[in-house]
Amino acid sequence: MTHTPHPGHLAIVGLGPGMRDLMAPRAIQVIQESDLVIGYRVYLEQISDLLTDKEIHVSELTHEVERATLAVQSAHAGRRVCIVSSGDAGIYGMAGLVLDLFSHSSDTDTITEPSVEVVPGISALNAAAALLGAPLMHDFAAISLSDLLTPWATIAKRLAAVAEADFVVVLYNPSSRKRQWQLGEAQRLLLVHRAETTPVGLVRNAYREGQKVQLTTLSHLLEHDVDMFTTVVIGNSCTRIQQARMITPRGYESRA
Repeated sequence: MTHTPHPGHLAIVGLGPGMRDLMAPRAIQVIQESDLVIGYRVYLEQISDLLTDKEIHVSELTHEVERATLAVQSAHAGRRVCIVSSGDAGIYGMAGLVLDLFSHSSDTDTITEPSVEVVPGISALNAAAALLGAPLMHDFAAISLSDLLTPWATIAKRLAAVAEADFVVVLYNPSSRKRQWQLGEAQRLLLVHRAETTPVGLVRNAYREGQKVQLTTLSHLLEHDVDMFTTVVIGNSCTRIQQARMITPRGYESRA
């Protein structure tokens, strides 16, 4: 009598901003059901109490391909695997890389093909917007200023386009120790089409220890400390500050 190999399960999980009560119940359930949990050291430290009986694989930044490869291989070997990202795994997270590797490794034997799910989490832009008020009530764009994987010429083209189109802009990865000039260049490109008094919200460590929320204007953006833990929200021509909250009107006032 032959035994059919047990199909594995691969879960790509967004942990949200860090607070446990802002983490999806399904994310907690999937982690608890997994026998192998893979992630960047800082993210695994946030959920260490959920990992006491798990095998874990910890690695540092820039090891994303290694983590994704291990997750896919382990799921194909019949294991229940969870690979985690901060925020939402589908927004600048691990979901794209893992799914791409999985699609190239899929077995034609569908009996043993692992099941795959992506568990959503509260993203940095959601968390930052909630702390600032309601800056994303109308059309917006999210742009990463990191040119490690995307050429700066492409990033600059996108910044210019969204500035001219009057989108609210959320900037991810605005500045780091080795990469500081990009934020100033982004400010310059946005000021071509946007007033100096345009409201800007800066949120560092949203819903985590050391949380800091600041309001400023586009002309004064570079006067503030901004790093990789900061999400920058730049308003459009209608965004305003009311009672220390950043609000972008949806248009109900004009209809009324």
